[in-house]
Amino acid sequence: MRRASVVRVTAPNQVLPVPPADLPGTLGALRAAGHGYKSVKQELRDNLLARMRAGGDRFPGIVGYDDTVLPEVERALLAGHDMVLLGERGQGKTRLIRSLVALLDEWTPVIEGSALNEHPMRPLTPASRALVAEAGDDLPVGWLHRSMRYGEKLATPDTSVGDLIGDVDPIRLAQGRTLGDPETIHFGLVPRTNRGIFAVNELPDLAERIQVALLNVLEERDIQVRGYQLRLPLDLLLVASANPEDYTNRGRIITPLKDRFGAEVRTHYPVDLDLELALIRQEADLVAEVPEHVLEVLARFARAVRESPSVDPRSGVSARFAIAAAETVAAAALRRSGLLAAGSASSAAGDEAVRPEAPVARVGDAVSVTSTLRGKVEFESGEEGREIEILAHLLRTATAETFRARLAGLDLSGFTALVAEGTVIETGELVSSAELLRQVGTVPGLAKALDRLGLGDAPTPEEAAAGVEFVLEGLHLTRRLGKDVTESGRTVYGGRS
Repeated sequence: MRRASVVRVTAPNQVLPVPPADLPGTLGALRAAGHGYKSVKQELRDNLLARMRAGGDRFPGIVGYDDTVLPEVERALLAGHDMVLLGERGQGKTRLIRSLVALLDEWTPVIEGSALNEHPMRPLTPASRALVAEAGDDLPVGWLHRSMRYGEKLATPDTSVGDLIGDVDPIRLAQGRTLGDPETIHFGLVPRTNRGIFAVNELPDLAERIQVALLNVLEERDIQVRGYQLRLPLDLLLVASANPEDYTNRGRIITPLKDRFGAEVRTHYPVDLDLELALIRQEADLVAEVPEHVLEVLARFARAVRESPSVDPRSGVSARFAIAAAETVAAAALRRSGLLAAGSASSAAGDEAVRPEAPVARVGDAVSVTSTLRGKVEFESGEEGREIEILAHLLRTATAETFRARLAGLDLSGFTALVAEGTVIETGELVSSAELLRQVGTVPGLAKALDRLGLGDAPTPEEAAAGVEFVLEGLHLTRRLGKDVTESGRTVYGGRS
């Protein structure tokens, strides 16, 4: 089957592929093509097995779960189980749920105009059954792209049964239909995702009386609306996400509903530093270059915050914390570049060209994240008023750990000898790379340090300055250099601490 090459716009912000022209257009042509009905769970099982046999990536973009969470998700899909993902905030639960859509068939046939995406070979509503009986093989067939077979609802206390399941439509009643007519029902999100995947995020926030409405969906696969005896055997995969603490705090998942989920999968934060770094690299939208050693500091920082006894472990520290930290550090580098460019332009004499400062992050730029990201962390009640102090301490610890990991065993006596001779090195938010390198000059061991930091044999002045600042800060944190911060915000390295 060839893929669509053009698109059509169905909503202001929604662009969908157009079905290939060679797909069957009627029920008769569909049968002649050998197409047979297949449930959503069969589709997921078959396509997952096909990817396994081909050795392809089953869940693109999901980092850190290859040996833990994903095998459990795969077993649930192969078993045809609805599932609930349990984990603290920022563990990628929603991202994982949405990735399941890629395991559906790219195109699936539907009865044109059906609100429930009914399969032409398996109509559900009385109106669709009558239409199929009347039209026979001439029944027009539409094609639905898999991107339209996913529904999602963020559970909130004001969510109603009508939102999820459906309700009587007063407009249709006013048009003359009777209360016993199924056509008077306006279906909710769950039945409208029939033949697809429906996700409920933060399920415990859903009122318990509303959770009851999902019992039939999960077990009997049908729906009930205001006493209507409707037998609509829905075909869908239901997936929910929840914080494990929500069972006892904000709300809970009622026991009968938990029992109806076939699988309960626990998610987690990246188990090691490499996975934390991989997640930052994949997700962070960086507006400036951030050297590897700076990213490592931020990854270690995020892990240190999660493990800190001053932080409430029940809420967790989202992966978005490290991602936002990397983006903030990159923004600080871009700001420095812009401000230094303005200063250089005003001080340039004649036609002399001034080399603009390229935006490259330094470890000193990370200081800003302690204030801008403290709202992402929930501290223990006894730590009120000390939030920035705690984060600053953890950042220094992460920097020192990265310094030891990257530069352990390297002779850095050239830097200590430099300041021992009375040289004072100033750096800071608005100190250019050229100015910083001029102060340092030629230092024995600098090239090896830059190589250890992954900056290569020929780093740019900005990259070299980032490396120099990291070495100076590391020497200070290991008590080999003194450090002061001036009233203007510049950092002065010199002397012994």
